[in-house]
Amino acid sequence: MSRDNADRGDLKITSAALKEMRYAFKIFEPYRKKRKASIFGSARTSVDHALYNQAKTVASELAKNDWMVITGAGPGIMTAGIEGAGTEMSFGVDIKLPFESSTSQFLTGDPKLISFRYFFTRKLMFMKESSGFVLLPGGFGTMDEGFELLTLVQTGKMMSVPIVFLDEANGDFWKYWQSFIERDLLGGNYISKEDLALFK
Repeated sequence: MSRDNADRGDLKITSAALKEMRYAFKIFEPYRKKRKASIFGSARTSVDHALYNQAKTVASELAKNDWMVITGAGPGIMTAGIEGAGTEMSFGVDIKLPFESSTSQFLTGDPKLISFRYFFTRKLMFMKESSGFVLLPGGFGTMDEGFELLTLVQTGKMMSVPIVFLDEANGDFWKYWQSFIERDLLGGNYISKEDLALFK
């Protein structure tokens, strides 16, 4: 890049991204042989919400079956996942944001808590390190993670893995989402019918 006369800002971004990846690879290395599931969902979900309990329960069941859990390390669904699996079975891949709440208290001081400056390096770790994914209702971040995951599997850039969209009992969040997928994406010929089998 130096020979290409790269802009100083481009060099700084590249250097920072490589440092983040190098550090994350180092933290995950001792756990490479352990199966891991990423749990995505809203940071705004309150502890008394049914979805919080759903995330906590599924994380607990995963841990009982010797799966480690990876979350974004923030509040809401992320904290529920860590609480359910227990800190010993949890990784937190935190993102530094100017307006969101701090990292979950359950991983404070834990070496398996990794802070990222960039969303793309953080997302790489979720996708690279996980053998399964659970998505609970959430906002733009959850949608972004879900669609990127489906795109990677659909295009063969990632091996097929379990992708589960989880809601509270009688919840309709993902039903409306799926009806949009079927009506507008499949109906508009933007995806194939087989693509509906990528998730449960």
